[in-house]
Amino acid sequence: MNKNVSTAIILDTRKKRKDDRHIVRLRVTYQRKQKYYSTKYVLTLDEYKAVMSPNSKRDNKKTKLNLQALEKTANDIINHLPEFDFDTFEKYLKSPKGRPSINSYYKTYIKVLNSEDRVNTAIGYKASLTSLLSFRESDQIYFNEIDISFLRRYENWILKSGKSISTIGFYLRPLKAIFNLAIRDKVISELSYPFGKGKYQIPASSNTKKALSKHDLKRLYRYSTLEGTAEDKAKDYWFFSYLCNGINMKDMFRLKYKNIDFKAETITFIRAKTEKTNRQNLKPITAVLTPEIKTIIQKWGNTPTKTNTYVFPVLSEDLTPTDELKKITQGIKTTNKYMKRIGIELGFNLKLTTYTARHTYSTILKNSGFAVSFISESLGHSSLKTTQNYLDSFDTESKKEAANKLLDF
Repeated sequence: MNKNVSTAIILDTRKKRKDDRHIVRLRVTYQRKQKYYSTKYVLTLDEYKAVMSPNSKRDNKKTKLNLQALEKTANDIINHLPEFDFDTFEKYLKSPKGRPSINSYYKTYIKVLNSEDRVNTAIGYKASLTSLLSFRESDQIYFNEIDISFLRRYENWILKSGKSISTIGFYLRPLKAIFNLAIRDKVISELSYPFGKGKYQIPASSNTKKALSKHDLKRLYRYSTLEGTAEDKAKDYWFFSYLCNGINMKDMFRLKYKNIDFKAETITFIRAKTEKTNRQNLKPITAVLTPEIKTIIQKWGNTPTKTNTYVFPVLSEDLTPTDELKKITQGIKTTNKYMKRIGIELGFNLKLTTYTARHTYSTILKNSGFAVSFISESLGHSSLKTTQNYLDSFDTESKKEAANKLLDF
């Protein structure tokens, strides 16, 4: 026992019951402050003495062993804590076996995300927990079970199930955040952290081709669609995303006319991905209102163009966060359905999706000689490293041109 904390199993006689019984409690004392934690046992004074007697027998002995086990668990928790405080101690004590589980942290944080209307992120955390529990073949996982070996075995399990490397990151990044929250709350020690240099590192996905070349972009632009059809709308939505700084579809569907300055010919918005975080000095993204973008808005946009009216007919003011997510997801799904068909029709060697528009925007700028810092600001990234991950490799023609110059003397 250490940290100037003491424990004891006591019969709490402060309150009398009609049957002369009292609750048996665990008493914890720290810096002259005492807290009491109830057990399931309610005994008379004579019963309590019989239970705690050195010569207790049968049922009394079983009760005594259970109470001693509870006190041992409390002492194990106290000795494990870097610094003792009652709040952290209670979090441990409420966990089965006196160990904090990742389940409770996941569920608490998912509630926080939902309360902040970050429904999509909450779904990602729920999927992460479900996957980990499936791998563990259990309904409970404790922090001290998750070490480097556990994570490596989980990675192999994901890959053997036919899923991609990017799926590993999708499931493990939330777990990494949960560990950081538990360390912040002093529920676990920093020594328990299994991620980082020299430990387990979440694998990065391979750099598969995600962007169209200028040649293919030109072919897509000239692809003929029947006016007013779902395919026609999908193509226009795709090009709106591409021309509007590679705006993702969620931000595009959430645009309102107040985001558009027709005189200055600009569209200004803050990414939904970052606006609900606690980051300071969030920078709005500003895109140029080109003639092509104006045409798409005139063709598909809501009217009248009131300040608080959504630009595109996907969302409405009366939607709950969950319903909003469903509408956005369906809008993306429909757009991807028709863009995939167009990509196959044109013989593209990649799956044409709304995600491709954002990557094509960044890659075209890079291949045109724009600085990564400019592209990063245009995309609304918080770091240049994030932008580098978005940038596709230089197109084949650029490589051929470079190769020809090697012996150009």
